[in-house]
Amino acid sequence: MTTFINYPIPPTDTSKHIEMDIYARFMRHIRLVPHNREEIKVLIAIQFVSDMTASSEAHVSKVLVELGLRGPRSAFPAEYLDYVDASMMREGFEYGAPSMHTKDLVDFWSANGEDKFAAYKRQYSLLNEEIYSGVHY
Repeated sequence: MTTFINYPIPPTDTSKHIEMDIYARFMRHIRLVPHNREEIKVLIAIQFVSDMTASSEAHVSKVLVELGLRGPRSAFPAEYLDYVDASMMREGFEYGAPSMHTKDLVDFWSANGEDKFAAYKRQYSLLNEEIYSGVHY
């Protein structure tokens, strides 16, 4: 399967310093990732930018998608995929509904053969692991 990735373009509004910082760090780091699969390079670069900017991986992904990043689901962190999947379950007028960029990303996934029901196939734990992590018998 051929992986299609559209890389982001720089923000046009120069007053948005965080977006430019995220974009510059992402594009600088993507060239340095020693991996032959492009989607893994994107994921690693997102994780790197998240660490360097003290932002969540979901926030970094959101900013990059707003700047034009498009890639397969495997190129994005699970936290961002949870956000996209949850927002796509809402109507356009509801709080938390998907943005134009999120809809474009989902359309990109559909056009490139991603599973349309991937959001429903994710596994969710029935027990909250944090509740039981401090219990000693």
